[in-house]
Amino acid sequence: MKHAAATRAGGVAQGAKIDRREQRKLDQQAGLVPFACKLDGKLVTRLQELAKDHPGGMSGLLAEVVEKGLGE
Repeated sequence: MKHAAATRAGGVAQGAKIDRREQRKLDQQAGLVPFACKLDGKLVTRLQELAKDHPGGMSGLLAEVVEKGLGE
């Protein structure tokens, strides 16, 4: 979760951090909705490894995987 938040905010190296309230507002404007679920630990580890190299971080990776799985 922390990695995804850092990726959304542009990472630590990008400069000024956006506070949570501002990030929430930006997410809402982009149509993003928080979605929580429980997954097997091995699957989460695989997803975390893949998310490291994905340009959208964990959120981008999961969106891509779910869209492909749904055939959209």
